[in-house]
Amino acid sequence: MKLEQDLAQRIKRDAAISVFLYLTPIALMFTAFYLTGYKPWEGSSGLPFKVPRFLEGIFKNLSSWGLPVIVLVIGAVEAVAGLYENKWTKNERLLDITCFVIPKIIIRPLVTYYSLLLLPELLPGGKDMFSWVPFWWAFAIIAVADDLTQYWYHRIHHQLPWLWRFHRTHHSAPYMGMAMASRQNIIYSIFFSQTYLTAALTYLGLGYAALFVKVIKSLITTGAHSSIPWDKPFYQIKWLNPIGWVLERLISTPATHHAHHADTADDGIGNYKGNFGNMFFIWDIIFGTGIITRKYPSSYGIKHYKEEEWYAQFLWPIIKSKKEGSELSADGPMVGDEVPVQVRAEESLQTSTAG
Repeated sequence: MKLEQDLAQRIKRDAAISVFLYLTPIALMFTAFYLTGYKPWEGSSGLPFKVPRFLEGIFKNLSSWGLPVIVLVIGAVEAVAGLYENKWTKNERLLDITCFVIPKIIIRPLVTYYSLLLLPELLPGGKDMFSWVPFWWAFAIIAVADDLTQYWYHRIHHQLPWLWRFHRTHHSAPYMGMAMASRQNIIYSIFFSQTYLTAALTYLGLGYAALFVKVIKSLITTGAHSSIPWDKPFYQIKWLNPIGWVLERLISTPATHHAHHADTADDGIGNYKGNFGNMFFIWDIIFGTGIITRKYPSSYGIKHYKEEEWYAQFLWPIIKSKKEGSELSADGPMVGDEVPVQVRAEESLQTSTAG
């Protein structure tokens, strides 16, 4: 009971801080306008930033077909290099592929289509109403709003046990790789904030900035889940150390995000009850939910993983698992992201027997 009260108080405190963080880039933008006398909403003679045409083309292609191609290339490199360590069984492979394909070709297009149909009814005078906002200010506002919202969406799925089973699929794999970035239960994917936010912002006239945020965020999160440790040179090469120090506190890197997917927190490296940041790791720094070790966990996944059927992991609770005792089975236990006492007892017994 005491732990639940402490958690509730901490969430309330951090939520209040979040309101301030959401408003900060907006306040800074208007402060800059006031100090410079720039009033873009009145057709000021000052020119807002205009996205160069060649950049627009690059990012539009990345958003449509370019990004999936990049992800597939990274996945091919991981597979050829053996970075999945023969843990990509048929069940895991079907789950990863399903989670990669269906949200991209069905869920997100449908959500975007119907959102753009519904928005004129909900906000009849809203079309392009914020098109006056200079690009880089729009980028900063959207980056904060989008990623901080996702931080909270992610965090509460760990901290509220009844939500954990919708996110559990993302943590069940005993390996890391680019496929993990989209490995999610269908309910978790449907209510994912970024698709709705991008559609709404496009309608309101901030499509350029929303598109840039979406692409850059996708590249960062894919890189953070990848089994390719691209951040190691920043820790090992002395003159890169200062850049690495800033980088690992600003964005998610393989070291910080792999820690979130560790199957234990007992080694001082894993932190599956923290390191929630998606594009930005700075939220974990601000809210005290992150640890930085510059090390990688020795094992990943869930200690009590029962290798539930791929379709049950993807479609729970619509379709439930047939695995007895599974959280995803009919009347399965609701244990949250804690390691069950029974599993801890078995580990202790194994350790003492080995000794």
